[in-house]
Amino acid sequence: MAVETVAVAATVAQLVAGLVAAYGAAVVSRVQDAAADATLGLGGRLLRRLLRQPEQAPAIEAAVQVVAEDPADEDRVAALRLQIRKALTADPQLAAELREMLQQQPGVSVTAVGERSVAVGHNSGIIQTGDNASARQGDTR
Repeated sequence: MAVETVAVAATVAQLVAGLVAAYGAAVVSRVQDAAADATLGLGGRLLRRLLRQPEQAPAIEAAVQVVAEDPADEDRVAALRLQIRKALTADPQLAAELREMLQQQPGVSVTAVGERSVAVGHNSGIIQTGDNASARQGDTR
């Protein structure tokens, strides 16, 4: 499995999970409405495109329902990510379409340049680089 497919699946899963956190399980029916584009943004367009795949749609919809029960649960989001990854692996054209949709999104760009650089699209923890880095408070090495 291509690393790129895994990265696309992870990004799409995070966007869809954020959408589900905001709108709940009803988001599945909302994304079917073309007028929802403005309010649901990129996550809604991605989910709508995923749900147009007849073979994968039931599994993705079920995973969305699971995430809706507790959007903060990383295991639930991982289950959604797995279903998205399966859909992308089964359909390279879908993977290419979603990759293009992500690349066209303004303001979503993560770049790391230089030795020991860190590129982060989303972070909810500590990122440290360098020799002898320490996360202990008061450490003055």
